[in-house]
Amino acid sequence: MISENVTHAWLFGEQALHPAVGETRPLSGEFAEKAAAYTWCKAPRYGGAVAETGALARQIVAGQPRLRALVAATGGSVLARVSARLLELALVVPAMERWVGSLRPGEAFCAQAQFPDAGRAVGLVEAARGALGHWLRIEHGRIAGYPIIAPTTWNFSPRDAAGVPGGLEQALAGLPVADGDEVPLLVQHVVRSFDPCMGLYTVH
Repeated sequence: MISENVTHAWLFGEQALHPAVGETRPLSGEFAEKAAAYTWCKAPRYGGAVAETGALARQIVAGQPRLRALVAATGGSVLARVSARLLELALVVPAMERWVGSLRPGEAFCAQAQFPDAGRAVGLVEAARGALGHWLRIEHGRIAGYPIIAPTTWNFSPRDAAGVPGGLEQALAGLPVADGDEVPLLVQHVVRSFDPCMGLYTVH
């Protein structure tokens, strides 16, 4: 269901691949130019479709009635995304109190295991910013690959092979920007509503 496309990335590759078998090889040498490329990010897709992830997506899937009504009225707007994050803050505080109460100091907090000579592992979790996936491949007792698709990768996805832009690009399309406005406030609001984490580059 999950695939990554590199048509518009400065990366080698032609077809969309599952992250477990995909490669991340930057263009170099005589292949350093790629006419359609404008980013280092791959374009992850779920079932071939763009997917937005994060608080709003979680609450829509959970059936939160007020947010569903807000999205029906305004679409996936800044107001809807920020409202979802505020709602989740209210929900997580009592949950954190329960979690802290269940801690048992002194108990083991992880399981020790023998490192295998070969194997694969997948870790999928819903993190604060949205869906996070790790795919591990071990060969000859060493990590041979460790691709990650972070929430920001989903939301800041470039166009795919069909030219379909990711969530942020779709949200930015058509926004008015005044002449001479070098730092458009509206653009900043839209970008920040996706709760980006761009300081972390997650390709290994």
